[in-house]
Amino acid sequence: MPHRTFMKFMWPSLLVMFLLIALPIVSVFVQSLHVEHEQIVLETENCGPFGCKKTVSVDREATDQLREEEPLGRFNGLDTYTNRSHLAFENVSEAWSSTDSLGGFFNGLMNLPFYKALVFTLAYTFIVTPCVIFFGMVVALCVNALPKLVKGPTIFLSLLPMIVTPLIGSLILFWMIDADGVIGATIQNWFQDDSLSLKASPALTWITLFVYGIWSSIPFSFIVFYAGLQTVPTDTLEASMIDGASRWETIRYVVMPHMAPLVTFVALMQLMDNFRVFEPIVGFAAEAHATSLSWLIFNDLRGTDSQLFGSAGATSMLTILGVAILLMPVFIRTWRDFNRKSA
Repeated sequence: MPHRTFMKFMWPSLLVMFLLIALPIVSVFVQSLHVEHEQIVLETENCGPFGCKKTVSVDREATDQLREEEPLGRFNGLDTYTNRSHLAFENVSEAWSSTDSLGGFFNGLMNLPFYKALVFTLAYTFIVTPCVIFFGMVVALCVNALPKLVKGPTIFLSLLPMIVTPLIGSLILFWMIDADGVIGATIQNWFQDDSLSLKASPALTWITLFVYGIWSSIPFSFIVFYAGLQTVPTDTLEASMIDGASRWETIRYVVMPHMAPLVTFVALMQLMDNFRVFEPIVGFAAEAHATSLSWLIFNDLRGTDSQLFGSAGATSMLTILGVAILLMPVFIRTWRDFNRKSA
């Protein structure tokens, strides 16, 4: 295709990507280099019969005027990225020098908000993503082997978790694991312990969030893999059966190679979605035990008079960098496969 013709087809998409993706990212980065203006304080001295007393008050007019003149805030450079709320280089160095074991160093990191959120985000991503791919493939293979009469209802029931809004689904499960809920009361009866609660322990809270993430994401991988199974060549399947291949061997050597591109696609989607985990934490009210990078951004922006735009911008940029790092191995592998096929 001539370059001019190619650009005629591509320029609308490139323009939309520039306006809706590139410009917002640049805007967030610029905002992350600024911090909020400090309030201008007035100190007045009031004298009376019993002496003089100094009072301190905020000059609202001067503060508002300063914010109007410099709406981005005060330029702070990269200091926002290195303060205690983010990468905290000084605090990390202090924790490393003041502890004698990796466990103590890890406990010190968990006291820093960014690293606490990063650890949970990475744990959620690397536990939920492979489980979603594995169980989605298992469900797709099982449903594909069912008789046609029951396939339709089974597919409908399998898609129900994806129909429920993530926040609503997490709220429902939050009520179910309560002491008065179905799951919470059942667990207490099993272990004969009325004080046992899935909400009280950080470890149990993390496990509950992981289970919910797997349950809510399996329908997506299932429907993608099920659609891919319908495209497996029947000639190849019949040839493997004639050659005496077992069902497991057919799945391993025929079905799985054919499904590899879909596995890569699902992995990409799940890595991006799971790294941005947010709704389950809010629905479970798990901020005391589990926070994510997206929750940190939400926490910086939910104030009424003191939104920390610079802090939220820095966390957003670090989140984008984290997603890029996670996806880099998949992109490299995809690029190598493309070059190998085109060679």
